[in-house]
Amino acid sequence: MSHNSFGHLFRVTTWGESHGPSIGCVIDGAPPRLALNEGDIQPWLDRRRPGQSRYTTQRQEPDQVRILSGTYEGQTTGTPISLMIDNVDQRSKDYAALAETFRPGHAHVTYWQKYGIYDPRGGGRASARETASRVAAGAIARKILGLGVSIRGALVQIGPHQIDRNRWDWEEVYRNPFWCPDAEAAVRWADYLDGVRKAGSSVGAVIEVIATGVPAGLGAPIYGKLDADLAGAMMSINAVKAVEIGAGFNAATLTGEENADEMRMEGDDVRFLSNHAGGILGGISTGQDVVVRFAVKPTSSILTPKRTVTLRGEETEVITKGRHDPCVGIRAVPVGEAMMACVLADHLLRHRAQNG
Repeated sequence: MSHNSFGHLFRVTTWGESHGPSIGCVIDGAPPRLALNEGDIQPWLDRRRPGQSRYTTQRQEPDQVRILSGTYEGQTTGTPISLMIDNVDQRSKDYAALAETFRPGHAHVTYWQKYGIYDPRGGGRASARETASRVAAGAIARKILGLGVSIRGALVQIGPHQIDRNRWDWEEVYRNPFWCPDAEAAVRWADYLDGVRKAGSSVGAVIEVIATGVPAGLGAPIYGKLDADLAGAMMSINAVKAVEIGAGFNAATLTGEENADEMRMEGDDVRFLSNHAGGILGGISTGQDVVVRFAVKPTSSILTPKRTVTLRGEETEVITKGRHDPCVGIRAVPVGEAMMACVLADHLLRHRAQNG
């Protein structure tokens, strides 16, 4: 299996399966002399860790990260950084009945069609477990970006239920189990997800990630666009089915007058009067907030019988037992933040290489 790497100057390769002994990543291109130890990475992994509420999978993984290479006396050396996270709470027996049965909505069928072999335990490489490696890489990317760049994510929709943007409060994001910036919506979501969970079903979600303090000039015209790389990064997250930048699909409903981000001068700087472009014009950052939204589909592992086929071509029905997220989008918030950080760090290094 190829294509397990992303990025150019800041390049990340992830490895491992959901029910293998461990997962991890190798990061190439991190500059030397960055202060780095496991304590810089662990808090970000703790935010993504499963089993922290009844609304996520109850798999209990401490997600303790180990730095295996690339540092000396608490600093990066400029050589590849290898990170490893042990898997300690696998229950492979939950998937024994699925070894020869395709789950509707799951990648099992396409992996089998492409490779002729598939690890069904927890979804293997197609599992959301892989995203822990991305979050670890994102912690190092944040080091490269520095304190001037802030990256924050929030859940803005679960199933058909959206937040009220007039009640957006970043502090509220850290007070509820949904990363929800609207306190009233979080209460409604709790009741809604309890019903979904008890029914053995699942729902999708929409996540919004905002990067503040991004300098103007990141990205390159045509084939190196910042928004193209961000869209590809978010789409690479397992279960993501759509990505928007700025106004996104809603831009199609606006007139040219409404969509234009007008400008004025503020001292020696250009000041934009709106941000429909999501902080990116012509593939290059404007200095405004970079705004990305992505939609995560419902978890394919549900208790409702669904029609499917087996590896031998037999028609059958399947239900999936085990420990699964009723809304995998909840834990996708820190993953989206990490992918934003990795892309921005890569583009920052590319910008410095060309422009000094």
